[in-house]
Amino acid sequence: MEKIVIQGGQPLSGSISASGAKNAVLPIIAASIVGSGTSVIKNVPHLDDVTTMNELLIQMGVKLTVNDTTNVEICADNIDNPSAPYETVKTMRASILVLGPLLTKYGKAEVSLPGGCAIGARPVDIHLKGLEAMGAKIRVENGYIIAKSERLQGCQFYMDKVTVTGTENLLIAATLAEGETLLENCATEPEVIDLTRYLINMGAKIEGIGTSVLRITGVESLQGCEHTVIPDRIEVGTFLVAAAATGGEITIKKANPYDLESVLIKLRQAGAEISTTDDSISLKMHGKRPNPVNINTAPHPAFPTDMQAQFCTLNAIASGYSIVTENLFENRFMHINELVRMGADITVANKQAIINGVKHLNGAPTTATDLRASASLVIAGLVAKGITEIFDIHYIDRGYEVIEEKLNQLGAKIKRVTI
Repeated sequence: MEKIVIQGGQPLSGSISASGAKNAVLPIIAASIVGSGTSVIKNVPHLDDVTTMNELLIQMGVKLTVNDTTNVEICADNIDNPSAPYETVKTMRASILVLGPLLTKYGKAEVSLPGGCAIGARPVDIHLKGLEAMGAKIRVENGYIIAKSERLQGCQFYMDKVTVTGTENLLIAATLAEGETLLENCATEPEVIDLTRYLINMGAKIEGIGTSVLRITGVESLQGCEHTVIPDRIEVGTFLVAAAATGGEITIKKANPYDLESVLIKLRQAGAEISTTDDSISLKMHGKRPNPVNINTAPHPAFPTDMQAQFCTLNAIASGYSIVTENLFENRFMHINELVRMGADITVANKQAIINGVKHLNGAPTTATDLRASASLVIAGLVAKGITEIFDIHYIDRGYEVIEEKLNQLGAKIKRVTI
């Protein structure tokens, strides 16, 4: 086991490069199942979730090669075991993304109900209803989704709730379905758009990219292709918040500011000076204490739930009151108790965190409870007086590539310790 130890009080300064997006690369790797021949996926981040997805495909019979730290070659022409066992997928919700590809290409799939962060109910019923609307026969037995189908059939399907993985699963499945599929109330996150571009590069016929209505005309086959994964907007946002909270000055290269507009608006409200180019974001805080900012999470293009915890930490040391409202997941305030232990003045009432900013936090032993909560604790450790220890850091490694190395490049005093 390992923990992260942080000596707080150092303003971040310098430049780093963004990694590839975790939430884009996982559906793209899963979608490679539907292609014939080899796909080359570039800008792949080295994350535990990516390793798990790679291992899952290899277990199925996919030929997968990691050429270097950022490129993966995938050939799924000879899958002989179209299943996703519990032992492999219990830590990662994105495992559900192999269901649509397996069913549409191989006509059968057996996928364990997924695990991942315990941040609230994230049911897969929309995935299953959409696939059943395409003609699949599905039953859930002993914790597994067991699905069979002849060639899937195009249909019109309205998603009762905006769901990113549901949109992705049904989109992939529809690419090889017979006829036309109309998916309505789709998620529009940049990661969904990146998946759509990948599928189009493979030969899929998709209209409505970037909108809530996707029209897919099924084709007989798709071909492997090369694709470069977009930058990770949540990683970029996390480092920007860390710099703002510490009063620092940083530049993040290989970043896309257009995917982070709602976050940049809130950072400017917090008092940050921000400048952008097409592929970089710079932030200067000039040593100032941040202003408090109110947050309401909602599906893209509104403020992302994956940035809520980081802004809770920013608000915890801001100069006044703020309210953070979490509208998507009912258990996504588990980091608040840890921040309170570090001296934050926060009260949780239903889906709101009412925050009275204090001048400083104090270092303390803390425990990560989910992926983004772990990032909020790292930021808290960076701004706190004294030493902060963070346990259960396997959550961090699921979504942040060498976070301590990047922070050390920016002047932080942070290290990983074996315990």
